[in-house]
Order: sequence, then structure tokens, then C-alpha cells
Amino acid sequence: MGRVGLGVAAGCAAATCAIAAVLVARRASARARWRRAIALHRDFEEGCATPPPRLRQVVDAMVVEMHAGLASDGGSKLKMLLTFVDALPTGNEEGTYYSIDLGGTNFRVLRVEVGAGSVVTSRKVELPIPEELTKGTIEELFNFIATALKDFIESEDGKVEQRALGFTFSFPVRQTSVSSGSLIRWTKGFSIENAVGTDVAQCLNEALARSGLNVRVTALVNDTVGTLALRHYNDEDTVAAVIIGAGTNACYIERTDAIIKCQGLLTNSGGMVVNMEWGQFLVISLPRTAYDISLDDETQNRNDQVTLGKIPLEYLYPWLVLHRMALESDVFGDAADNLATPFTLSTPLLAAIREDDSPDLSEVRRILQEHLKVSFPVLR
Repeated sequence: MGRVGLGVAAGCAAATCAIAAVLVARRASARARWRRAIALHRDFEEGCATPPPRLRQVVDAMVVEMHAGLASDGGSKLKMLLTFVDALPTGNEEGTYYSIDLGGTNFRVLRVEVGAGSVVTSRKVELPIPEELTKGTIEELFNFIATALKDFIESEDGKVEQRALGFTFSFPVRQTSVSSGSLIRWTKGFSIENAVGTDVAQCLNEALARSGLNVRVTALVNDTVGTLALRHYNDEDTVAAVIIGAGTNACYIERTDAIIKCQGLLTNSGGMVVNMEWGQFLVISLPRTAYDISLDDETQNRNDQVTLGKIPLEYLYPWLVLHRMALESDVFGDAADNLATPFTLSTPLLAAIREDDSPDLSEVRRILQEHLKVSFPVLR
């Protein structure tokens, strides 16, 4: 029995050693995978770094481009477009106004009643734009919008009387007056042919007429100018506005004598709102990661709207980094296949991941487990 017991003990010891060796090897492999994942994350952080000296270079380069854009059309990556808006709301306005806001996958119809320096009442509806209309014809798109506006007005008071309409059109437009302007290019996934160069306000007016509405566009602006106008209504010291959303842009009030490309331009206020259209602003000082380059290579217009593209990438970057981690470090197991599927993580989910500040990142873990089938105990 002693020899048998000794043999059993030796066999158990050998098995234990083998199991231990396997566990040690697995742990060493796991540690190596985590080190690779951490290295990828560190490289990404360093690639996005914007220390003060780099930001100063960006500011200096932008000032140069601003002056060049004010001097001549086509002389700068910043278009510095004239808006023909030479006066902004002061808070003394009164009346009922309607507006349409088109600038992405949704559009909004708004009714606002103002008086006594404040907004008395307001109501809006937000509707999705069918994807086929973003690639169809300009008539189909604006017919859809005109019908929505008609339904909105009729639901308000049942009357279809003459009304003024503000049109917020958040795509690059070269304006010829405060109520007219031609489309320069589509952005944000729109690709309607034969629309570039057309007067978008006139196209909308024609659609409104076809729908039977006695409504005309009296002001054509983009979302940046609209934001400036709204803030100026509440604070007359406001001189600039910046949009950071699905894209990015800025506008500000410029002296007319500084707009060299329009010498002799006279306004009652001595100033005009300039739409910078800084989505194309690109200098070597701006960080450009491998993810920027890869996505740019896959777009139809390389090196176009580079700055604008970086804003939605704030939400795409986590997905791209996770996908690369899954491929190169295998830390997420079979989730690499799920990460390779487009739109697996929607923008709301990525926003929720970004906002999770819980000690154990419970929301991050829930989203990755439910939507990517990632199985691991801890996310720290």
C-alpha cells in the first residue's frame, strides 16, 4: 500500500504541476494580452495629446487662415462666408415665428411666440428624414419638409395664412442675401445629386407653394448663426457662437471694413456675421491619429472636412480602439467579430459609455456584455 500511495501521490503531484503550468501559462498569456491592450490605449492617448504649445500653434495658424479667407474667396481653408446678417435680435422683438431646422438625420419644425423680451410660448416637433431622401432629389426632400410644416401649422390653429419662415440649413452655403444662398456641398451623409449650386431657399419656397402653404423663407442661416442669434437675444454682449455636435463650426461678428473681399460693403451696424465653415481647417499642429487616416482613406473626399470629422469621431474612437484591441490583444475573445459589424455600438451607447463614472464601470460592462457579448468579470 505504501508503494501504491506513493505512486498515487506522485501522479497527483505531476497532474498538479501540469495544471499549474497550464494556469501559469494562461496567466502569462493573459498578462501579455493586457499589456498589449494597455499599450494600444497609451499610444492612442499620446496621439491625441494637445499640450498648450501645440494649441498655440493651432490658434496662430487659424488667425492666418481667417485673414486670408476675409481677403479673397478660395484663398483659405476657412471659407469665411458672408451671411448678410448685419443685425441680431435685441430682445425687443414681438410676434409669432415659424422655423425649419435641417442639418442632419432629423429635422425640426418650430413655432415661437416672443414678446416683452422673452419667449412667451414655443412648440416643436422633430422628425427623422428617411434615408432614401438623403440620396434622392432636392424636390423630394423639400416636398417632404413642406408637407411636415403644413401638418404642423394646421395642427396649431388650422389656419394656412401668410407667414414668415426662418430656415436653418446647416450645410455650407454661399449666400447672396439674408434669404437666399446656393449650396456649396453636402455633408453629414447627404449626397443628393444636381443640388450643388442651387438656391436652397428658392427650392424650399417652391415646395411650400406646391403644398399650398402661403409661407416664404425670410431668413436663411445655418445652425451656428442661429445659435448666435438666440444667445444675442438674451445677451447683447454675445459676439460669437460655436457648434460642437454631429459636426463643428463657428461664426462671429466682424467689422465690414475688415472683410477685404467685399470692399464697399455697407451695413447699418458696421458689422456682419461671418460663417467661418472651419470644418476643412487642417494644420500639421492638429493631432492626426492612425484612426483619422484610416477613416479618411475610406471616405469619398479625402482630406475634406477634416476638423468637422473629428467631432463625431469622439464617439467613434472608442469603438475603433476597442476593435483594434480585440484584434491585436484578444482581450475580448470572440467579441472581435461583433466589433467588426458596423453600427453595433450606436452613438447613444457610446455616449453612455463615455458618461459612466461609476467606481466599477457598471454601465460600460453592461453595454459591452449585452451588445458585444464580452464576458469578463472586471473592467478596471
